[in-house]
Amino acid sequence: MVRGKTEMKRIENATSRQVTFSKRRNGLLKKAFELSVLCDAEVALIIFSPSSKLYEFSSSGQERLITIN
Repeated sequence: MVRGKTEMKRIENATSRQVTFSKRRNGLLKKAFELSVLCDAEVALIIFSPSSKLYEFSSSGQERLITIN
């Protein structure tokens, strides 16, 4: 079974939008972790939610990662 392509537009229902945000946030954090482990890469991910909460992941010290570039 193949999933259809999702149209990229704002989800109007607030509850559905929050559920989608939570699921996609967790998926993105998981992918960042996998990338850091499998490829031995230094990864930093910062996510701000619509309610201004901060979610972050870093494979090493964030200050070091951010000041490298």
